[in-house]
Amino acid sequence: MELTLNQDLQQFIEEQVRSGRFASASEVVEAALARLMIDDPADELDEQDIAAIRESEEQIARGQVRDFKEVAAELRAKYLGK
Repeated sequence: MELTLNQDLQQFIEEQVRSGRFASASEVVEAALARLMIDDPADELDEQDIAAIRESEEQIARGQVRDFKEVAAELRAKYLGK
């Protein structure tokens, strides 16, 4: 198999080899492909995520908001006893 990469990718691969992180350009490409295979490719939102976002937006529109510092303090007190 023969691949053609743009200049930025070629430079990145060369830097990875020069840094000693990988022994060869092939190792860099293999690691990248392995990562693609194991990473969850589902960057899409499911229906439950979309519903939660809509509910949050509706709460904001109704003025049902709280200051982050207040919420953080309550959570620290509840879970950390602070």
